Amino acid sequence: MIKKTLIAAVLLVAGLCAAASFQPDRYTVTRSATIAAPAEKLFGMVNDFHNWNSWSPWAKLDPNMKQTFDGSPMGVGAGYAWAGNDEVGEGRMTITESQPAERIRIKLAFLKPWESTSDTTFTFKQEGDKTAVSWEMTGENNFMSKLFGLLMGGMDKMIGPDFEKGLAQMKAGAESK
Repeated sequence: MIKKTLIAAVLLVAGLCAAASFQPDRYTVTRSATIAAPAEKLFGMVNDFHNWNSWSPWAKLDPNMKQTFDGSPMGVGAGYAWAGNDEVGEGRMTITESQPAERIRIKLAFLKPWESTSDTTFTFKQEGDKTAVSWEMTGENNFMSKLFGLLMGGMDKMIGPDFEKGLAQMKAGAESK
């Protein structure tokens, strides 16, 4: 009986490893929203990390989260680091491109609960009195992230709802003021 259980466990692990190896080498998570506010206003909410607490989906998950800002006050070179509980982890963001009212690119480095880097892009497209905002994150899937993604449903399923919440909070904040 123990031998059969061990064989079954080994086969299960081997099957999961095989399935994980066939997962994509890169991931992309994208969410969009149309917000009744000028692109310049929305751009400012993202381009200055000091403004993120008003709309970020992770800002209220840990009231004791330590936050530090460095580099430029906003735009290219602005840096933000955080360290918090298990829900927010630890990481750092740095703005690498800032084209007013059009696009912001951010280098995102997670340190805990696991190390990874991603590229994040926000785009803003004025459409009359509204702005189409897109939030995209791309990165590499190493073997462990492939395995974790296989078990958890992939990065889109894990991060997508947070992006939706963040965009909804951005919309609420921008449209109420």
